Formats: sequence, structure tokens, C-alpha cells
Amino acid sequence: MTQIHRRRLLQLSGAGAFAAATGGLAGILASGRAPAFAQEQTLHWVRWSDFVPASDVLLKGPITDECKKALGITLRLETINANDIQARITSAIQSGAGPDIMMSIGNWVQLYGTSLADVGDVAEAIGKDQGGYYDISKNVATYNGKWVGVPWATVGGLVAYRKSWLAEVGFDGKFPATWDEYRTAGKKLKANGHPYGQTAGHTFGDAPGWWYPYLWSWGGKEVEADGKTVAINSKETIESVKFAVALWKETMDEGGLAWDDSSNNRAFLSGSISATNNGASIYIEAKKKPDTYLTDKGTPMKDDILHAPIPGGAGGQYNLPGPHTDMVMGYSKNQDTAKKFFTWVHSKPVFEEWFTSQQGFADGATKVWESDPVWNADPVLTPFKNVPQQGRLAGYAGPPNQKAAEVITKYIIVDMYAKAIQGMAAEDTVKWAHDELTKVYSA
Repeated sequence: MTQIHRRRLLQLSGAGAFAAATGGLAGILASGRAPAFAQEQTLHWVRWSDFVPASDVLLKGPITDECKKALGITLRLETINANDIQARITSAIQSGAGPDIMMSIGNWVQLYGTSLADVGDVAEAIGKDQGGYYDISKNVATYNGKWVGVPWATVGGLVAYRKSWLAEVGFDGKFPATWDEYRTAGKKLKANGHPYGQTAGHTFGDAPGWWYPYLWSWGGKEVEADGKTVAINSKETIESVKFAVALWKETMDEGGLAWDDSSNNRAFLSGSISATNNGASIYIEAKKKPDTYLTDKGTPMKDDILHAPIPGGAGGQYNLPGPHTDMVMGYSKNQDTAKKFFTWVHSKPVFEEWFTSQQGFADGATKVWESDPVWNADPVLTPFKNVPQQGRLAGYAGPPNQKAAEVITKYIIVDMYAKAIQGMAAEDTVKWAHDELTKVYSA
């Protein structure tokens, strides 16, 4: 696979002896315990600022404390805006120094494969102990056949919508299943002052999370199955762009061109929009503060929220899941310590604490978490259980490899639609996207 060199990388993104004593990695995973170490060790771990703040509180508090007691490791967890993660990774790789562990979202890990440590022993043991990984998690965490990341979880999107407002326009107890139905309902909703809300900006999750499934639902794709032949300039893609322009003007809050991943959350919770594709965080926040987030009738908004898949078209119905992967940096002098930490934190008793705190916002990377009680706690969140099984990864119909990661990092698919929304002819914006994709896939 083609390597991305140092200058290119900047352009793109601005456990042996201890295991034996405890019955091997599988023994530690089963017990949730690991031996104490005489010498104090420190691990610096960079993650996103979670959209479920309680999970960050848990990681930085109780789990950090438990880690020190169980492993003798001082865990220094740093949380940053997800849109800043890629630049932080690049800076660390370029300087050869920085955090020991860094989080990757989606297929970003493919951009850095040659700069990461091999974590195959730990990753394989966790997967074996927990029913195996979902394909989406394994496919992004392996590079040239080598595990370069330990899958953590998967976060995906469903459409959060105000069920009373949808009922007012003829969709009582259901959400539009097709794009024509979605457009029909959206026209009425916008006329009532309740537009949909999506972003077409450069933001890591919500923009690709909407526009990639939208493209696929029309039968469009960026590349053929060979991962080389650019296929974006098709009748299906052009038709999708034309429809998107009308959809945007007739149904959407047109300020969404400038939104980041938190903007639609705020818009929904303020009552400005009626529906938006998002993780479960909107509902979780409304549920957390029922007296703060109210409907126009003064009732708790949480009771007026449901979730549904993105509408489908002739090409099918899809979502773009976001596998979360932890990367041990190749420059780190604490690689063995990091592996010990992964073995411990992914043990069922420890990881269960974090998984429960997510309340359904995240799915597990391994299949054992499908049967976790969290999915029976609140029926409004239960639909998120199926996100890993129903998704496609960026790069379809090819693999989610380094080139596909470059494409999503450059927002080429998102910009194809954004340019048309701002006035460029559909044929011209698709031709532009074809040219940009060709530069990537032919390099």
C-alpha cells in the first residue's frame, strides 16, 4: 500500500511476562484484574471530548483511580475537540514525541499505519474473549494485515426527530422512509417554522455521516470494488446532487453550511429544527435535563423524541458508522505499558462501567456487548444497537483504506454537495469531485 510521507501527512490533517503470571491475556480479560508493578508508570491518552460528558468524568475519575490501584499505572487522560485530533496526531508523529495513545475515528487510522505500534497480541485476545469484532472495527484497525489499533467502540447516527411535529404533517408514529416522503414532510415542516437541520461543513462526524449514506442510497459510489477506479461521475450521483439542492432549499435550515458537530445538537434542543441525523447525545441530554429542554407546550422534550434510520432510495438504506480505535504511537517508549492498560480496560468488569455510562450512545467494538442490559433500559435508545451491522465504511465500494481515509479527511464527498447547494451546477460539481478523487486514487 502506498505510504503517505511526512509532508503529505501534514497536508491531510492540518504483554508476555505479566500475562504468564495471570493465565495469559485471556485470564486477565476474564478476571478484570492485572498484577501490580513495582515501578510507577505513566500513560498519556488523548481522546475526544465525549458527547456524553458523564463518560469523561468516569474515565478521568473512578477508572483512572482503579487503573492506578490495579496496574500501578498513572493514567493521564486528555480530552480535546474531535475536529482537532488529526492535527494533534500529525504534530506528534512529525515531532516524534507526544501522547502514548491517541484516538482515531472512522478510518483515520489508515493514514498513520506506518507510524503505529503493532498491537495484534492484545487486539486478538480481546476479540477472542468477547465474541469477535464487527467487520467495520477490524477493517479500520488493521493496516497491511497488521493490527495497528485496538478497537474501542462504534458510534453511529440515526435521525432524531420531534414526533409531534412529524405527526402534524402526516407522519404520525413513523418517520419518512424514502427521500420523496422526507421531502414532502420537510416542506410542510419548514413552512411551519420547523425545518430539518444538517451540516454540509468540514466537521468530522455529522457531515460525512449524512452525505455518504445519502450518496449510497441513490446508487452512487466514490470508487469501484477494486479500490482504484473512480466511479463518482455517474447518472445516480448527478441525480442525487440535483435532489439535494432542492431538498436543502425546501426543507433545511440553510445555516447548516457552517455547522460543526455540536451545532445541530444545540439547534434541536433549542426547538429550532425538527429532525437531524446524529448520535444519541441529543436525547441523552434532553433526558438528563427534563426541566431545561421543553417543548413549545411546556412538556419535557425528551418525551417528544424518537429515532429512525436515514431515508433510503433506489440504492438502499445505510448509515456511516464511526469505529473508534486507540492507536499506540510508534515513538512511544511505553508500548508495553499501553498494552497492559488495554488488556485491563477492555476486561468486561472495567469496560462495562464505561459502556453503561454511554447509555446507548456507543456500541461495542466486539459482539458481546449486543446482549448488554443497557439496550433494554430505554426503548428510545434501543435502535442504536443495530448501527454496527447496518453500516458501510467510507471508501465503498472499495476498502476503507488509506486513500479512502484521505478522501474523507479532505471532505471531497461533502464538498461535492456543498458546492451545488451554493450554486454550482450538478454536473460541474460531480466532475470536480471526480477530478479530486482521481488525484487521490491514482497517486
